[in-house]
Amino acid sequence: IVHRCSEYNSLGGMPELYFKNLSKRNKQIMEKNGNNRKLRVCVATCNRADYSKLAPIMFGIKTEPEFFELDVVVLGSHLIDDYGNTYRMIEQDDFDINTRLHTIVRGEDEAAMVESVGLALVKLPDVLNRLKPDIMIVHGDRFDALALATSAALMNIRILHIEGGEVSGTIDDSIRHAITKLAHYHVCCTRSAEQHLISMCEDHDRILLAGCPSYDKLLSAKNKDYMSIIRMWLGDDVKSKDYIVALQHPVTTDIKHSIKMFELTLDALISFNKRTLVLFPNIDAGSKEMVRVMRKKGIEHHPNFRAVKHVPFDQFIQLVAHAGCMIGNSSCGVREVGAFGTPVINLGTRQIGRETGENVLHVRDADTQDKILQALHLQFGKQYPCSKIYGDGNAVPRILKFLKSIDLQEPLQKKFCFPPVKENISQDIDHILETLSALAVDLGGTNLRVAIVSMKGEIVKKYTQFNPKTYEERINLILQMCVEAAAEAVKLNCRILGVGISTGGRVNPREGIVLHSTKLIQEWNSVDLRTPLSDTLHLPVWVDNDGNCAALAERKFGQGKGLENFVTLITGTGIGGGIIHQHELIHGSSFCAAELGHLVVSLDGPDCSCGSHGCIEAYASGMALQREAKKLHDEDLLLVEGMSVPKDEAVGALHLIQAAKLGNAKAQSILRTAGTALGLGVVNILHTMNPSLVILSGVLASHYIHIVKDVIRQQALSSVQDVDVVVSDLVDPALLGAASMVLDYTTRRIY
Repeated sequence: IVHRCSEYNSLGGMPELYFKNLSKRNKQIMEKNGNNRKLRVCVATCNRADYSKLAPIMFGIKTEPEFFELDVVVLGSHLIDDYGNTYRMIEQDDFDINTRLHTIVRGEDEAAMVESVGLALVKLPDVLNRLKPDIMIVHGDRFDALALATSAALMNIRILHIEGGEVSGTIDDSIRHAITKLAHYHVCCTRSAEQHLISMCEDHDRILLAGCPSYDKLLSAKNKDYMSIIRMWLGDDVKSKDYIVALQHPVTTDIKHSIKMFELTLDALISFNKRTLVLFPNIDAGSKEMVRVMRKKGIEHHPNFRAVKHVPFDQFIQLVAHAGCMIGNSSCGVREVGAFGTPVINLGTRQIGRETGENVLHVRDADTQDKILQALHLQFGKQYPCSKIYGDGNAVPRILKFLKSIDLQEPLQKKFCFPPVKENISQDIDHILETLSALAVDLGGTNLRVAIVSMKGEIVKKYTQFNPKTYEERINLILQMCVEAAAEAVKLNCRILGVGISTGGRVNPREGIVLHSTKLIQEWNSVDLRTPLSDTLHLPVWVDNDGNCAALAERKFGQGKGLENFVTLITGTGIGGGIIHQHELIHGSSFCAAELGHLVVSLDGPDCSCGSHGCIEAYASGMALQREAKKLHDEDLLLVEGMSVPKDEAVGALHLIQAAKLGNAKAQSILRTAGTALGLGVVNILHTMNPSLVILSGVLASHYIHIVKDVIRQQALSSVQDVDVVVSDLVDPALLGAASMVLDYTTRRIY
């Protein structure tokens, strides 16, 4: 699409060559899109103001049914009685309203505006799915329009934004520019607005400088019978140029001040003693308080005032065109009214950034009644030259040509035209080569380990100490090891992004507190790990259970990478685990999810450390195997030929495994029972969670894998027997999982 400003000199004159080139391109695009393919256009209107800009475009679309199919969606204040039920004027204009959406949450405060946006976002997807428009036309800078643009953008519907690139001076600026970033095509009204869009990195080829569509109507409006309109709204005794039109809205970024300013305006108008048509404010936060001010001062019953909720646009044009003055902070005052040369008093900051004609007098600090009154004396009854800053009356034909030139076969993904950025040659080589890393801490029953782990999951350096028996010694050792590791990281050119801690027991990860631990780690209940580490290292700190950390490690670095649902089972000193569901870790309502070692697989099984009996951990953990190995050793049934246990060495699970490998039938039976218990636990997991993968982790995993698979074949439902069970290939899952909590955060993943 080519709409370069070099191809036409002003809004009023576009070279004939431009039209010929555009017509030729239109034919090519029609052939490409399909000769009989009409462009389905959805026009969404939220209030009386934006309808005045959209209506001329809608009329234009309606006159060319061979090219366009029009759907009209009405929402926002159009459907509220307090604001005039202005949807009726759309019906009076003979437009079929395809959809009415009640999206306004009453309250007229900031929270109600946010809730209204949310309600619109909830309701719009069904409408857009039903209509399936090729393009949606959105106007302006209202919060309703932001909901429309957001919905269309997320649903891959092309957006044409009207009046982008303008500057006013309130929250409307932020909303308008946000819509600009979402929109694919732009129709702007002034040369400055066009330049602003280009400065905002919008594609120049998708910007049309057309002028304001409302000017098409107001510049061609016949005004022979304007006196009947004036009399209808202001009374039979009112003359042309001898009345005031007042339209003032709240400033949502400073509601208290805007209400005070409105109160001063009404006082000044009462003192000025001229017949005045006062329109109710829009639905922005603060409007309810402004209406209260009107009623407190008796404006609705004052002989000099006529207070109305809505005036049809064609009648409103006549009223402002023949007024002695317009006062307030509406965009209409600085845009449309300039076309008639009517004097305007613009109050406050709501329109302070807009381009204006010489007919506008700004009262930026409208903080006294006298100041506003002086402005009324200066402006009332003057006649200024007509201004066409915002349009020449030919916007709609340009917009229709622009719509016809849209190629629906072009990629939907919009591109931004960023200016070239000079390469920064002052970077230091150490900064360029710096490795983003995490400090990972693993609190095991025997050892305390700290490691520097890179973004790729490489353990750059690891430190190991025996885990002290008391809380004070343990916390001091953790702090000491982390401080030393952080200092070493600087020498290794690693930037530490945070600290992740894996520990046994039940953990509240939100607060970084160990609620209570296993018997293996003493004096480790109600321990706040986050605060001392964060205060010492000035880094963010994450804490979680070691089983959960193993699952996180598999999700980021292991065999669970990219899987939506999987379960990790740790087979070590104890039995733990972690559950990933829909890519996220499950903690449970009291942070007790995935205590898989305490799944009961036998009603009369051996006692477990948790106080129950028959748990998987009572059969298959390293502690359980150690207990059985000691029994065999005490009965001289453990050792076989080729095997010995030194006197100073404690008998453990590894001796039982060694004996089984060397043919010890009793050791083999114990391992088979342990593996069967673990297999039954896995079957329960398959029947409960139905994951796509089960990962066995820990030192005992490889010894159990075949037995577990046999149990699944014998005991599991046929529908889950195809679920794969694998042995983890991660060397240090607890450390890697602790690190992943930090590294996932830095890549903006929610944990």
